[in-house]
Amino acid sequence: MWLFRVMYACIDLGSNSFHLLIGEWVEGRIEVIERCSEKVQLGENVGATGSISPEAFARGLECLRHFKALMDKYPLEQYWALGTNALRVTNNAADFIAAAAELGIEVSTISGVQEAVLVYAGVITGLPRTDINRLVIDIGGGSTEVIIGKGHQRLLTSSLAIGSVAWRDRFFDIQMTSDAATLLERMRDGLRAAEAVFAETAPAIKRAGWEEVYASSGTSKMLMLICLENGHGSGVIQRSALQDLREQFARCIAEGQELAGMKEGRRDLLLAGWSVMLALMNAYNIETINFSPTALREGMLDFLAKDKHTMRLVKNSDLPEVSQASD
Repeated sequence: MWLFRVMYACIDLGSNSFHLLIGEWVEGRIEVIERCSEKVQLGENVGATGSISPEAFARGLECLRHFKALMDKYPLEQYWALGTNALRVTNNAADFIAAAAELGIEVSTISGVQEAVLVYAGVITGLPRTDINRLVIDIGGGSTEVIIGKGHQRLLTSSLAIGSVAWRDRFFDIQMTSDAATLLERMRDGLRAAEAVFAETAPAIKRAGWEEVYASSGTSKMLMLICLENGHGSGVIQRSALQDLREQFARCIAEGQELAGMKEGRRDLLLAGWSVMLALMNAYNIETINFSPTALREGMLDFLAKDKHTMRLVKNSDLPEVSQASD
């Protein structure tokens, strides 16, 4: 059944969600065979404790057990498992990586800049070729990657210590019950603090210049769907929409109201995601952002397959080695 089929797997261990992508190399391009995501929140309360909590540790390993079972169904030639911000900054990251190895999954930790390299590669796999400058944004649970590039050339690559899980833990305690007025104050505080973070890179973003903007991953998808279902464009995030929906967001959380376009599994990240995204748009003076369905894991798969089949050299990224799949 699997004769002559070349397959690869990529695992993205994010601070909010873990993702598995399995793809096959067919006639010079990748076809996705299996796609799976689980909300793990490995970065929960990391800002306060500096550690992966026992609960998050257990959730992460259980997710990897599930991923390993899926991977074992396919004749993988290679796999690549990469840890991002939560595994970069926690004092027990080595323990988690060792526990993952016992399950049969070797995990490498990448820097923020390496993560940005792969995010950019993943986003442009889904876009037409062009010579214009593109600004690519990926708001994760613990960090935000910002890249400007032209084709496969990156002109600016940055990783900032701000993300939806980190901002939730700092400004929007998930155990807290507050009225809408209190939450609006916290949204204001979270927005101002996030604007200060993005202001540091705003001059460089302006100098590099861009003509199109794309944002990937879960926070961007959540906000794009809310904009869509509330009549603010299709496939985009609009700054005016986020401003207009501010009070509705606060009431949604304070009063437990439904919000068109929002999945219940992301309710706890709504206000933090709003703060980070709107702050970025304010700092960089962006009115509209296009949503990209491709992100880090597609970039990993692109590098993995193309490096294997074209012997392409990955310069200026210093990405870690991939792992051979076990028989």
